[in-house]
Amino acid sequence: MATQLLMPKATAVWLVDNTALSFEQIAAFCKLHPLEVKAIADGESAQGIKGLDPLITGQLSREEIARGEADVNHKLKISDPKVRVPETKRKGPRYTPLSKRQDRPNAILWLVRNHPELKDAQISRLIGTTKSTIEQIRNRTHWNSNNLQPMDPVTLGLCSQIDLDIEVERSSRGRPAQPVESGETLLPASATENLDVQPQVRDEDEELDADKVFAKLSSLKGRNQDEDEE
Repeated sequence: MATQLLMPKATAVWLVDNTALSFEQIAAFCKLHPLEVKAIADGESAQGIKGLDPLITGQLSREEIARGEADVNHKLKISDPKVRVPETKRKGPRYTPLSKRQDRPNAILWLVRNHPELKDAQISRLIGTTKSTIEQIRNRTHWNSNNLQPMDPVTLGLCSQIDLDIEVERSSRGRPAQPVESGETLLPASATENLDVQPQVRDEDEELDADKVFAKLSSLKGRNQDEDEE
């Protein structure tokens, strides 16, 4: 991939003002027309553009400028960048290797069963399939429905766990919270703090009789005295 020059017109402004390069050399380096470079030199074009020093950006060296000034026929060459910026990938359907394409119906079945909130477009974006295939698996009209087994697409390597979590979160936005069945969670503190605690009350039959207690104590005391006299 050929390295592109940053801000060609601003670079041309700087080269016109700070070097003795010809208009043709600057035009070839900045991908401009020689007449446009001449207009920059005459002040008829790019009046509001501030020159960009290609030495600072590392796209041109002083030695290369000196060679161009010494030889009118020398074509300036852009320097190799110190940092490689990866190219942005073109957005499109997810590519699935041939060795894993046979597992896609099993992954679709797993997503349909475990994440019914996902839309067909989301499933298609996750594992790179078509909406018609998803619909066939949903309706059990797929040619191989009897042999399909639900399998996690993350385990199969068809998508990452992060991508799956993102799609599930997107589909869950705006959905009402599902009611929780009674008995599955603890009561909130606001409900338990106001509960009336009933003190334990003894039945009337279990109330202590003072006369019986004193009579029993007196009998025990008399028995102890008789034992001492003997």
